[in-house]
Amino acid sequence: MSTRVIPCVGAIIKDHAGRLLLIKRGHDPGKGLWSIPGGRIEDGESDADALVREVREETGLIVTAGPLIGSVRRPGGTTTPAGTGTGAGTTIALFIRDYAATVTGGSLEAGDDADDTVWAGPPELASLPLADGLLDALREWGVVSETHR
Repeated sequence: MSTRVIPCVGAIIKDHAGRLLLIKRGHDPGKGLWSIPGGRIEDGESDADALVREVREETGLIVTAGPLIGSVRRPGGTTTPAGTGTGAGTTIALFIRDYAATVTGGSLEAGDDADDTVWAGPPELASLPLADGLLDALREWGVVSETHR
């Protein structure tokens, strides 16, 4: 079995109150879980261009990409079940680079791969079903404090 790595970006966006923008994923991987906006980088796209496009598609917001905050590797499933032909059983790994981003326009509205959006403060971060490893990564990078449980 082989692994195909797909480059992705994520946007860490906070509002004036320090709340984090989250989207409820509308598709796998992570359907139904809350995560930061983002997605796959298309051929020929820079990280910044992909970030701006994905945030606009998922949230309706226009953003400016900022500095890299951190990166993670997450499982993305398999392309086809093992034993079903060429490329069967190939696993997918998502290599996600998460950047700070600043809202410069638009109106917040779930779209594309997002079923919903929310500005999440400590109570929401503690109660929402978050994507695997998200809160740990955000804590490690200093985006949210250890007290956000």
